[in-house]
Amino acid sequence: MSSTPQQSQGGEPDLNALREAIGSGDPVRAMPALTQLRFCSDEDAVPLLVLGSEQEAFLVRSLSCSGLGYKRTEQGWIVLERLLRSDADANVRAEAANALASYGVARAWPLLKAAFDVDSAWLVRCSILSALAEQSEIDFGWLLELASAAITDGDGTVRVSGAEILGRIVRENADHPIGEQARTLLLPLQKDVDHRVVAAALNGLQLR
Repeated sequence: MSSTPQQSQGGEPDLNALREAIGSGDPVRAMPALTQLRFCSDEDAVPLLVLGSEQEAFLVRSLSCSGLGYKRTEQGWIVLERLLRSDADANVRAEAANALASYGVARAWPLLKAAFDVDSAWLVRCSILSALAEQSEIDFGWLLELASAAITDGDGTVRVSGAEILGRIVRENADHPIGEQARTLLLPLQKDVDHRVVAAALNGLQLR
């Protein structure tokens, strides 16, 4: 039985062994090898993460996307953009969205908003909502635009995420017009068919 690639005597992972494991097509070998790339430089890690992103197993592609969010290069961005647009598995597209957000909200926003508009998978949409909402520097106008679309989604989980973002906008902009816009959008959600959305709306409407 194959073992997890070991570090070389110098303390650095054996790149050849990692490359062989990642490209083996066996997730049991590839996944531990991908985690070893955190000890490598961006220059060494990214080509192997790209190799992982090309494997058949979605778990390997997904973990490779996560790695490209930490080992950030232009090559990684291009790969993540392609996966977000065209990978067949929603888990991979969601992880690509998370990774792209780590490149900076100003750069990622147009791509992630466009993906939100065209990708109906609830997992992808929730990942985009979460990834952008976590960016402290994001413009509240962008968040309002995203949440406005989210609360019209047919999936209750997506609507909950949108309602939670609207609640944040209300709390952090109580004396500004955008806060009132968010509040106006929250009001009808008190009658949503999903009790989770109702709870999120009520929570967001409570001024603290």
